[in-house]
Amino acid sequence: MWILMYVFSYSVNPAASNDRAEWRLMPTVVFQEFSSEDRCKVAKSKLEESLKEAGTKLKSGLEDLRSIGKGGPGEIIIAYNVDCLPK
Repeated sequence: MWILMYVFSYSVNPAASNDRAEWRLMPTVVFQEFSSEDRCKVAKSKLEESLKEAGTKLKSGLEDLRSIGKGGPGEIIIAYNVDCLPK
């Protein structure tokens, strides 16, 4: 058995939101079992591809906000890690 571990976290600059607290990472951790390493690696590849596309779309949207003076890419931190591990 193999486990796909996916960790995604983000933080929004407090000045860019109604929350005036410090920067906080909001992590999400997901585990999924696979019967083989190959199946796990295929899922990992697709997930990484999807996350890269999402990041590009998010940056584009933040650039649009910057153009009207409402924020920008510097207002958010996004991090992720995807890995296949033997069980």
